[in-house]
Amino acid sequence: MSAQLNQAGAAPATAGTYVYVSNAADGDIGSYRLHADGRLQPGARVKAADAVGPLAVSPDRRFLYAAVRSQPFAVYAYAIDAGSGALVPLSVAPLVASCPYIALDRSGRTLFGASYHSHLVSVNAVAEDGRVAASPLQVIALGRNAHSIRIDASNRFVYVPTLGSDQVFQFTFDAKSGRLASNTPAVAQMAPGTGPRHFVTSADNKFLYLLSELLGTVTTFALDGNTGLLRELGSVSGLPSDTRLVPGAPRVALGVADTAPPRNRDHDIWAADIHLTPNGKFLYISERTGSTLAALGVDAATGTLNYLGSTPTESQPRGFAISPDGTFLVACGETSDTVSVYAVDQSNGALRFLQKYPGGKGANWVEIIEIQR
Repeated sequence: MSAQLNQAGAAPATAGTYVYVSNAADGDIGSYRLHADGRLQPGARVKAADAVGPLAVSPDRRFLYAAVRSQPFAVYAYAIDAGSGALVPLSVAPLVASCPYIALDRSGRTLFGASYHSHLVSVNAVAEDGRVAASPLQVIALGRNAHSIRIDASNRFVYVPTLGSDQVFQFTFDAKSGRLASNTPAVAQMAPGTGPRHFVTSADNKFLYLLSELLGTVTTFALDGNTGLLRELGSVSGLPSDTRLVPGAPRVALGVADTAPPRNRDHDIWAADIHLTPNGKFLYISERTGSTLAALGVDAATGTLNYLGSTPTESQPRGFAISPDGTFLVACGETSDTVSVYAVDQSNGALRFLQKYPGGKGANWVEIIEIQR
């Protein structure tokens, strides 16, 4: 039987949902097909390099980028096959430093990188064919331990949390030139010992939610759409009230000798990643010491958060992602060799474990995309 035609007389488009996981210890990127019932169908694993880490997908979902944190520091670009979701190696370009976070602007023509160890951000142009320019447009020194970099929904403002100096650097972005400039003021200062790490912005661009690696809290900032400046509103813990974890301390970067006095970190809070459901109702964070995912409810009008509960997950969960339709969450662990899928309860945000699937070693980042075809 032929497919039912839509009003325009054409067969309706079908969609494929694909999951990509970077495996640092294996030096490759795993791919999976995510089915409508939450099943993962493993696909090919594509070689990158040792210590492959953060991933970023172009806004048009044609390209995937992976930063390698071992020398020579580089960003690997892959074309995404629209029919199968397969990754096709495209190019390799140098990065100025080891970057635990990369991101693209809303046009996909600029790649941002944040370097924890080198205390800087880099800006590289991206060509229409997806290739990253070999020479950076900018390299900007800033506070200690830059841990992430992302642009707002308007494509005009960029933010960089620096874990070691408890600041969020505020930039303006010129999409035409691809360059950053300091906003005024240049930083939003947080309380000592916060350790700001990753963040997300609300769909309406009114709020920014920032995760503290050292406290496991999420801080809500009001985002001024005209100036791009942040104003802190309040923080909520992403840990249960009976937690035995204690505030953590900054850690050295990958591959760098630790010169600090020995310290038992067995009970340190060590939060990692943060994501918001597409409908803006629920926010999730990962915590690596306890290997949990926490759910928080979101008041979209005020930006207020409330802790809902925690769910056990993969060992040392540095990365996870939420499917574009908001129905599934996929998590990996740095010290596990499996990937877990959870169903997201649309009424209360609770996570229901579905199944584990084979993964790689040192898994640290997850991206999920939907391709219409």
